[in-house]
Amino acid sequence: MSINELIEEALDLPVDERRLLADVIESSLPAPDPEIEEAWIDESMRRLEAYRRGEAKTIPFEEIFGK
Repeated sequence: MSINELIEEALDLPVDERRLLADVIESSLPAPDPEIEEAWIDESMRRLEAYRRGEAKTIPFEEIFGK
């Protein structure tokens, strides 16, 4: 069975079964690297602070999702 066939079959499952399948697959994945997680948190905080100081260039929501 190809991955595309597996995906098609999974998407045909009822919502509760898809949710269970997603939980099982997610729990089988290795834990995220703590150093990478910390780096993303730090970067997110830097970006948030730059936004709050008015230093970040922003794009309106409507412009992004209107495309």
